Amino acid sequence: MTIADRWLLPDGIDEVLPPQAGRMEKLRRNLLDLYDRWGYDQVMPPSVEFLDSLLTGPGSELDLQTIKLTDQLTGRMMGASADVTPQVARMDAHSLKRQGPARLCYCTNVLRAKPDHPQGSRSPVQVGLELFGHAGIDADLEILRLALASLDVAGADEIHLAIGHIGIYRSLVASAELSVDDEQAIFRALRLKSPGELASQVKAAVEDPGLAAMFRALGELNGGPEVLDEAREVFSEAPQAVGAALDQLQALHRGVKAEFPEVALFFDMAELRGFKYHTGMMFAAYVPGYGQALVKGGRYDDTGRAFGRARPATGFSMDLKHLAGLSSETPVSDAIWAPASGDGLADAVSRLRGQGERVVQALPGQRTGPAEHGCRRQLEMADSGWKIAALEPIADQT
Repeated sequence: MTIADRWLLPDGIDEVLPPQAGRMEKLRRNLLDLYDRWGYDQVMPPSVEFLDSLLTGPGSELDLQTIKLTDQLTGRMMGASADVTPQVARMDAHSLKRQGPARLCYCTNVLRAKPDHPQGSRSPVQVGLELFGHAGIDADLEILRLALASLDVAGADEIHLAIGHIGIYRSLVASAELSVDDEQAIFRALRLKSPGELASQVKAAVEDPGLAAMFRALGELNGGPEVLDEAREVFSEAPQAVGAALDQLQALHRGVKAEFPEVALFFDMAELRGFKYHTGMMFAAYVPGYGQALVKGGRYDDTGRAFGRARPATGFSMDLKHLAGLSSETPVSDAIWAPASGDGLADAVSRLRGQGERVVQALPGQRTGPAEHGCRRQLEMADSGWKIAALEPIADQT
């Protein structure tokens, strides 16, 4: 290995340097403070767990994303956490066992075997929250409101919110009594957004003409809020569960527009992301300039069943690195420069730091000065002791 090779990082693994690290930490504090004001308790999941726990329930789809290793103490297989949601579900079901709604939030590093998308990170800083123990629309709306509030805290503009409901597709599949192969074929056609392929698969698999028409319409029912009215007409003869799902989407639409009228809403009746574990509404939020969603979430009831306690659940997650990238603002340092030594200097520096000031004290023989360390003020000895004085602007210093 050459010296140059020692500086290389694995693909998708990145380091965070100033000032980005400062922006991330400030945003982390602001987000966790926001969640605290809403009554969410912070949890800190472990970075590794045994595989049979980590890949259970909502984590069952994470096998290919999980970096695996052997526990040297027991010989059992462990995995690095690739997604915090399954871990928080285990905490709610097994560790906390709270009665009634439980609100939990987190911000922690995760590690993935491969990125979610090309050029993506394998080491996100995942931040988010989960609300357990309430199956009503009010819990879903609370999650949506907090997701949008989180983007607002991060400085996002022109937010586009896409909402779907997996219950519509699930209800049609159940009514048509499709075989596993036929259901998967229709599922693939919907994911591909291919009307021709969808029509072909529906014709081959769905005998009831009314249900067949509804399946074909799924691929076309996407757009603004007017799509909800169109869906009412298309699904007028659909199973009752479809009407209930549309009622929920209407309620979410009203709730979001009442508090966030500037957010552009998009509805997709064929949104099938997370089909295996989502049970109700699903959403993703986008902003211009980012090809991937900044926030993803939805309802995933009974997620704790694998841990012995089935509970309603809804929540969302984000990558703090992406969120911090919404702002290019460089934190302005108003630090105070202190010389290396002087009578009474140590007490003066200690007092200022205790008051919350950032004080950079020179080291003996140090060649760099206040400007290189972001200091715009300095400590100077006066007749009455050490005083803070403004430094001249950098451009004017000689």
